[in-house]
Amino acid sequence: MRILVVGAGGVGGYFGGRLLEAKRDVTFLVRARRAGELAKTGLVIRSSFGDVNIPAPPTVQTEALREPFDLILLSCKAYDLDGAIESLAPAVGPQTAILPLLNGMRHLDALDAKFGSKAVLGGHCLISTTLDAEGRILHFNDLHAITFGERDGVRSARANEILAELTKAKFNSVLSDAIVAEMWEKWAFISTLAGITCLMRASFGDVVAAGGGDLSLALLNECVEIATAAGYPPREAALQRVRAQAAAAGSSLMASMLRDVERGARTEVEQILGDLLRRQDAAKRERSLLRLAYTHVKSYEARQARESRS
Repeated sequence: MRILVVGAGGVGGYFGGRLLEAKRDVTFLVRARRAGELAKTGLVIRSSFGDVNIPAPPTVQTEALREPFDLILLSCKAYDLDGAIESLAPAVGPQTAILPLLNGMRHLDALDAKFGSKAVLGGHCLISTTLDAEGRILHFNDLHAITFGERDGVRSARANEILAELTKAKFNSVLSDAIVAEMWEKWAFISTLAGITCLMRASFGDVVAAGGGDLSLALLNECVEIATAAGYPPREAALQRVRAQAAAAGSSLMASMLRDVERGARTEVEQILGDLLRRQDAAKRERSLLRLAYTHVKSYEARQARESRS
């Protein structure tokens, strides 16, 4: 199976690197700058599950794409989605399966509009990674999993083939028959984590120490209510896990969005918080914690934009 991984950052680089480690046929679609870095330093992963060092991993740029791939793993930042769609388009053929690993749901509409819904699987990943100053991929937590499936819940032949290919690599692969519900479930959790840790500029544990654990739970309730109104109520077991994390004293858990804010970077606020807020009941939106969190991050981005112009 020929696999194209769009991007070689923290997420794409990690999963693509693990697939290369397992001798799978993987090529990274990257910009010229990242291609140069990889040619010079190789693809380097630092992880408690074992380090990876792959000299000169296969890369390609859009203008050199000539043939369709069997599977495309899409792990770009949400604000780069439009550009990524145009870049990967030459690699999409009649039998190509596109597996996006973005949070939220907004990206599905854009992918469906360009390639048709039959080409696009549902999917999400559980991992915490970043690129360091040397371009190495640093894996922080003990999770590294891809969950995917057909959006109609059917266990298709192509889904089983993809599972067989992914299972050979050193990360967890799960084929779901309810992937859209699981995407909504993760979205509710990610929005709670991003919303409260960005709003307070602190981890879950720091918020609890400040006496604000109830605010984390209140924001979770808002996000769950939106998901439920959309027809995708989170499972009770998952809710219990998230409530425990949000109320855990000493927890260092914080969103990658907060790390973006702290380093002065662009965020995925529209994809994660903004799109969910737009789905909230209008009567509740005016005074919602979700709106407060969204406005907080948008204000940060407005300041960044103003200062960049001055």
